[in-house]
Amino acid sequence: MKLKSSFVVLPLALMALSKSGALAQTVTIPIETNKNALVLEADDKHDLSTIYFGPKLADGKEYNHLSAAYGKDNDYTGLMASAYAPAGSRNLLEPAIAITHADGNQSLDLKYVSHKVDKVSDDVSLLSIVLKDQVYNTEVTLYYKSYFKDDVIEQWSTIRNGEKGTIVLNKFASADLYLKAGSFFLTQYHGDWAKEMRPETSQITHGIKTLDSKLGTRADLFQPPVFMVSMDKPATEDEGTVLYGSIEWSGNYRTDLELDPENNLRIISGINNYASAYQLKANESFTTPPFLSVLSANGKGEASRKLQHWARNYKLLDGNGSRLTLLNNWESTYFDFDETKLAALLKDTKKLGVDMFLLDDGWFGNKYPRNGDHSGLGDWQETKTKLPNGIASLVKGAGDNGVKFGIWIEPEMVNPKSELYEKHPDWVIKQPKRDEYYFRNQLVLDLANPTVQDFVYGIVDNLFTQNPALAYIKWDCNAVIYNAYSAYLKKDQSQFYVDYMKGLYNVLSRIRTKYPKVPMMLCSGGGGRVDYNALQYFTEFWPSDNTDPLERVFIQWEYSYFYPSIASSNHVTDWSKLPIKYRVDVASMGKLGFDIVISKLPENDLKFVQNAVTNFNGFKDVVWHGDQYRLLDPRENPVASVAYVNEAKTKAIMFNYLVNYRYDEGSKAPIRLKGLDPAKQYKVKEINLYPGTNSGVDENQTYTGDFLMKVGINPKVNSGRSSVVLQLDAQ
Repeated sequence: MKLKSSFVVLPLALMALSKSGALAQTVTIPIETNKNALVLEADDKHDLSTIYFGPKLADGKEYNHLSAAYGKDNDYTGLMASAYAPAGSRNLLEPAIAITHADGNQSLDLKYVSHKVDKVSDDVSLLSIVLKDQVYNTEVTLYYKSYFKDDVIEQWSTIRNGEKGTIVLNKFASADLYLKAGSFFLTQYHGDWAKEMRPETSQITHGIKTLDSKLGTRADLFQPPVFMVSMDKPATEDEGTVLYGSIEWSGNYRTDLELDPENNLRIISGINNYASAYQLKANESFTTPPFLSVLSANGKGEASRKLQHWARNYKLLDGNGSRLTLLNNWESTYFDFDETKLAALLKDTKKLGVDMFLLDDGWFGNKYPRNGDHSGLGDWQETKTKLPNGIASLVKGAGDNGVKFGIWIEPEMVNPKSELYEKHPDWVIKQPKRDEYYFRNQLVLDLANPTVQDFVYGIVDNLFTQNPALAYIKWDCNAVIYNAYSAYLKKDQSQFYVDYMKGLYNVLSRIRTKYPKVPMMLCSGGGGRVDYNALQYFTEFWPSDNTDPLERVFIQWEYSYFYPSIASSNHVTDWSKLPIKYRVDVASMGKLGFDIVISKLPENDLKFVQNAVTNFNGFKDVVWHGDQYRLLDPRENPVASVAYVNEAKTKAIMFNYLVNYRYDEGSKAPIRLKGLDPAKQYKVKEINLYPGTNSGVDENQTYTGDFLMKVGINPKVNSGRSSVVLQLDAQ
């Protein structure tokens, strides 16, 4: 990373001091973005606090007045608003950091030393602030990476042990935010397999509300790390002040939201310190993962568009690129396939008009063939009875049919009934004196072990080495960690959960170094591992195994607050009895894929699907790279409506779905669009029409953007037209 310029505040030793050793004056440190400012202040006692987070001031000099304007309330500790609250000294609330020193002392009192700002690019700045304990040689550097255009801020910390002996990190958060408002409302998410991203909103009361995971691998299974905090009142789509937050970590995480005695909100987030006390030897450092936040004064919609734009530009692998549409064999064949069946599916892939065929689970294992989920996992050689000519023949067959070939793997897991388990039981996470306990008949490989990391990397590397034309990897992760124990770590078991995740990132980093552009789907039996640290290595994620399109309307709606549509992998399946049109339309709000038996489709269904793929290729750029506007919330209306508008405002796609099938429900009035150019004239056309049906809108009429945003258009959604897609083109 090349830093273009730097502004440095002189270290404490070089600054003017009073006789008591205090700062001669407070040091105010504003972090400004396009619309907001996060302002920190080091007071005359060298305590670093957050004094403001809100709309930025027109005159930057006035940040110096904030401390006096707000006062210290009745905070007799001086640490309630600490930028990184330590444990064991004056702090009486939840700490961001807790340490046991080499001599057994557990106190810490961090004082401001210096700070500097590095200009990474025209859009990105990096603030680093050095804090140090005055008694023990413990140093913490706080980092704030600000993305000006999108109002996104990432925070993390580096903790350095300058002592002569080993210290223990008992808690090591990434961020310690402090918000002021009259009241706060938390929107959090919960779920389980096939029930992902179910929202709950409640007012935050005094005490601590903790969002966390202790599952080890697919940490998001029950509770994803993303959340919203609305200030003063619950934010709506276009009104209210709201903060989005999430830790960028794929393992156990913990976010504490504490309403303090002064009615201000503290948000402390990072790696979960559950069973994870981490040892730092002399002169070693520990860097925490980033915590991201974005603040909007104009509701949830603006916040999500900022976050989506930031993700496409800075986090998601190839976020501004393209994606492969595909046909998957899983729901067509499950484990029951051979070369003959797959050859037919390759022809169906070409007939459908998509880019790629994806071979799912069941292609590997010989001593213990993978004919079900009880055996074979870990033995990554082609099953000779199913694929006598190997993967290479399938890759060639795909090329002969004018399509690409992708493959499913689950490299972190192992079946007890496998050659791998028999040869390397010490590679498996399990307590040596306890019965094994399985999740989906699986155990987890120990990625804290560098030898296991090499093995997992080799699974991917061998596939590409032997099949250079392989175009796609679907990386699954179905098991959680039971009976956590690493034979490799021996007595250092408290570091296991952290070292496992570091091992995974090491493998992914090595893969991306050698294969930087190959598309990979982050799949964890659904949305069990979706975060922006993992998504640096993947082009897309699998939101849910629940592919019922009605359910997916709700699931994809909630994910879209935090992740761009180009990252959402959506498949058309036979899970639902809803019409094929409804299923295809819902899947088109992201990266389109199919998991159906093409040869069994009725003639009109096939014709519709083929036309829909053609249409999708015409508008996918708008969905993937445009701005998303939620128009009608499915939880509040009988119809859900979502629109995507390209940057030039010359094209928009509007998706509308019936989500309440009671008698006579539908769109009874025009739906107002958003994000258009009020001065432009737009022609509205209904696309993805099922063969033999007519459009419900007048395609000869043009409307100004002003009319469409103030009055709107009725897509005529009803029980006979349960899914309607409109395309708007500027004339």
